[in-house]
Amino acid sequence: MKLQQAMQRYADTAGLNELEGVCETQLPGVWFYRSSQGNKRQPFVYQSGIIILGQGKKHIHMGDNAVKYGEGDYLVVGVPMPLECEAFPEEDKPLLGISIDIPATLLHKLVNSLEKMSVECTPVKEHKACGLESVSMDEAMLDCCTRLVNALCDRAETEILGHSIIEELVYRALRSPKGHILFELAHQEGQYARIAKALSKVHSNYDEVLTVQSLAEEASMSVSAFHSAFRAVTLESPLQYIKKVRLTRAKELIHGEGRRVSDAARMVGYSSSSQFSREYKRHFNETPKGMKAS
Repeated sequence: MKLQQAMQRYADTAGLNELEGVCETQLPGVWFYRSSQGNKRQPFVYQSGIIILGQGKKHIHMGDNAVKYGEGDYLVVGVPMPLECEAFPEEDKPLLGISIDIPATLLHKLVNSLEKMSVECTPVKEHKACGLESVSMDEAMLDCCTRLVNALCDRAETEILGHSIIEELVYRALRSPKGHILFELAHQEGQYARIAKALSKVHSNYDEVLTVQSLAEEASMSVSAFHSAFRAVTLESPLQYIKKVRLTRAKELIHGEGRRVSDAARMVGYSSSSQFSREYKRHFNETPKGMKAS
């Protein structure tokens, strides 16, 4: 309840009680989310970081796998994940949440410090390799999240305390039962980190010709090893993942920025507008202009 109250207080303080979506807070890399209606199952791309819901619940679908989280839970996302999400308000109250980007320098600093003290995560082999996991908050994590949101309500606290609270929050995520996701991300020579490097290339160069061969080279892996590792982390084949990233970005361009369909298709790497429209309709169950497919 304290976290819910803190998030509502922040919405009041920042004038965000009409927000439908996400906006960055005064603390760089920390984002506030609000939705009064929620949404039916639809494609999204979750960026890497820590995602916390203070009010409402969500169902995340990745292929045949589903992850549910809500009040009292948080998500650890190691790599950008194209997925499908359902969001549900409860008791006529809006969904409220925050997401925190994890600076690479901070992650490496904390992992190095923990490993120098011989503090390690649970061995990765005991876990799924998937890059997204839900974690139940313990009291320490809940207190840390609440203090972060309360700090956002005061400019001085944001400036003076914000970064130290973020550091504590990342530390607590590292020490959680799913901390292996972040440990592996910090290990630059590990398989997980190599896939993360390839995913970074996809998200920054989705408008270019991307092949499995070129991504495998980016990850310094053979094609067969890369394909297997990629599917283990993202639950998608490389080509499926690239397509989802391109189509999700195209939707943002068309409906968020008002771009023409043909322009959006070209901007995300499609040379054929008709092929783009077919794949868009198949993925979103609507035409690029927003008419539901029959």
